[in-house]
Amino acid sequence: MPTRRLRLLSANIQAGASTRGYRDYLTRSWSHILPAGNKRNALDQIATLAREHDIVGLQEADPGSLRSGFTNQTHYLAERAGFPYWSHQTNRRVGTVASSANGLLSRLPPVRVEDHPLPGRVKGRGLLLARFGPGKAGLVVAIAHLSLGAQSRRLQLECIAERLADAPHAVLMGDFNCEPTRPELQVLFRKTLLQPPTRPLPTFPAWRPQRAIDYLLVTPALHLHALDALPAAQSDHLALSATLDVPEHALAAERTP
Repeated sequence: MPTRRLRLLSANIQAGASTRGYRDYLTRSWSHILPAGNKRNALDQIATLAREHDIVGLQEADPGSLRSGFTNQTHYLAERAGFPYWSHQTNRRVGTVASSANGLLSRLPPVRVEDHPLPGRVKGRGLLLARFGPGKAGLVVAIAHLSLGAQSRRLQLECIAERLADAPHAVLMGDFNCEPTRPELQVLFRKTLLQPPTRPLPTFPAWRPQRAIDYLLVTPALHLHALDALPAAQSDHLALSATLDVPEHALAAERTP
């Protein structure tokens, strides 16, 4: 079966802020609400990393508020890294001071991009879902940033599982805020074809990675060649970079004029 090799990246970019140790959460807390701290340089570094990939999923990208200098960071990265297709999903706003979004950058034209709010005790989480190729056989790429609480994560994972239940060619990437042994994750593996990570990579904290809380999960029909954890500028999470073989028929709509 003919396949196409794609490179995917999942990155929690922390809105371009810099965190180099636990003390920075206190001493640099101002950088999460003010447009300072050399965020533009951090975004340029992330753009350099993203440029090497075909599809990028972003978490904690600011869609345009005070802390980003009213810059839509997903759009900025798309332009700097040369991606012709981009989309974002604003999930949480704190007035005009700070906002948070999931983002998609793609070199392939999506057939459709869907915005699905996720349940939870505190509102502000969502699933950004992009469909490539024909119908149910097409490639589905889903991007999520889950809650800190286990009960909310369980509700969110059940919702995600419903969206991906019948997808033979699916990728789910993002910041799950939990390690792969957590029981709430099992709903994904019971109700979808997504496979548990065979080699969980520690991604948090970025300066001394100890916890595997960021994932790039795939279904068996997508052959995973490589998975690496890489710095995303000075974010507190490492990014995940994957190389996949995708059946050509799952991307067939890409050829349609």
